[in-house]
Amino acid sequence: MSDPVLYFHGAAGSVTGSCFLLDHRGVRIVIDCGMFQGSKTEKELNYRPFPFEPAAVDAVILTHAHIDHSGLVPKLVKAGFAGHIYCTAATLDLCGIMLQDSGHIQESEVEQLNRRNRWRSRDAIEPIYNADDARVAMTQFQAVAHKEWHELSGHLRFRFWDAGHLLGSASVEIELSGTDEPIRMLFSGDIGPQHKLLEAAPEAPQGFDYVICESTYGDRERDEVSDEARRGLLLEIVLKAHHPSGALLIPSFAVERTQELLADLNILMDEGSLPRCPIVIDSPLASRATAIFKRYARAMANGNLLVKALNSKNVRFTETAEQSKALDLIRGFHIIIAASGMCEAGRIRHRLKNWLWRDEGSVLIVGFQAEGTLGRLLQDGARTVRIQGDEIVVRATIHSLEAYSGHADATELMQWVAARKPVRTGLFLVHGEDAARDQLKSRLALEQPDITVLIPSLDACYRLTRQGAELLGPASPRPRLAPQEVGHPDWHNEYQSIVIDLEERLRRRPDRKGRAVILRRVKRALDDEMGEQ
Repeated sequence: MSDPVLYFHGAAGSVTGSCFLLDHRGVRIVIDCGMFQGSKTEKELNYRPFPFEPAAVDAVILTHAHIDHSGLVPKLVKAGFAGHIYCTAATLDLCGIMLQDSGHIQESEVEQLNRRNRWRSRDAIEPIYNADDARVAMTQFQAVAHKEWHELSGHLRFRFWDAGHLLGSASVEIELSGTDEPIRMLFSGDIGPQHKLLEAAPEAPQGFDYVICESTYGDRERDEVSDEARRGLLLEIVLKAHHPSGALLIPSFAVERTQELLADLNILMDEGSLPRCPIVIDSPLASRATAIFKRYARAMANGNLLVKALNSKNVRFTETAEQSKALDLIRGFHIIIAASGMCEAGRIRHRLKNWLWRDEGSVLIVGFQAEGTLGRLLQDGARTVRIQGDEIVVRATIHSLEAYSGHADATELMQWVAARKPVRTGLFLVHGEDAARDQLKSRLALEQPDITVLIPSLDACYRLTRQGAELLGPASPRPRLAPQEVGHPDWHNEYQSIVIDLEERLRRRPDRKGRAVILRRVKRALDDEMGEQ
């Protein structure tokens, strides 16, 4: 087949698991190989085999180091992929710490899960990969500079453009030859906003046949936020959270978001707007990432502000588990920044268990929260949540601040697409939930009607011709997930919600008879359901 074929094996209907397979004249490359996050149904995809043969892939190109874009690379290598993994130098450095950290987390979480499985007489499971697998994968990484063409074959070459999303992040321009005229493609990666403390504005050339564009915030707008306005919003929240015996917890991505917050908090304290208090970075990964950021500080926008914050006496980093546990003993108001940003893993879950049930606690959500994550539940106002099997009543105040988002909003995405025109044949919207993709598609139809917009589903594949993208159908006759299972809460979330609601209603009943009535109704419903089977 002379026409290239593009497969959407992730980030199609959701904002995680980015993975696109491009097959052109016998050369198969994977653009991003990310981990699925969100509902348990989606996360289970991380444990299942890839929907393609890893050993048959010739190369991997990474847009950036975030785990939802790079997190399954060690699994791919473990499954037989033997080619190079191309990325920018900063992405290589960040993946060197992030993938090992991901392996450690998986080992730890699987160990805890298997302990519970033994109590429940369930089978033990294996981690997706471990830290050693991640170290092995790093031997296949190769750094490529921005804006320099790199030949992968006689018919395929690529180059990186700064995406403005994260240190080292890139959009990937790909040129496919071997037909009458080369086909030009652009994979956006994640596009950064216009105002980001440590990043320049995103850039890329114009005039493409196909563009694959992220749509995370395709259905929302943020207020125009300058550096001063962003710090003003942060100041207001910290002052509200300030309690003599309280704490402000900030679940944050360890890479870049943590460093931005640290720089802004230090500026507010230096100028006297905030009283100086302990700021604790409770994340070994964030500590190692910060060291990398410090090395690149001279090349970064406002890198001097980060270096100044790191030298502040009230800034602390925890390394050991003992240091982390000791944070629960701190007296007086303090700020703790800990991973993960969606509260799905890491030390933030321990901090939340210690503070969510307290009136004097506050939580600040500063990033996108995928459906089904603990962070999304808190952001949506859940009154009770489960963490590591324990039910926690939420009494802490939950704040949200989108000014630190690493993603362009709807208008910025529209502007980015317009700057890529002409987009001659097709624009695929990926890395967004259904509402975000649908709304962005509608807006594009109104404001840029000359662009053909496509909404791929998980594991869909398209033949890319000069006349247009031809849907060939799913890559497999049995899709891994139905469309309604992607980017939505699943039955695990619904079950947890019902259990929590049932317990709350039982507690509200003051007498034994009232509680017995509720339980009889539940049992009758279950018996009726069993009878129908």
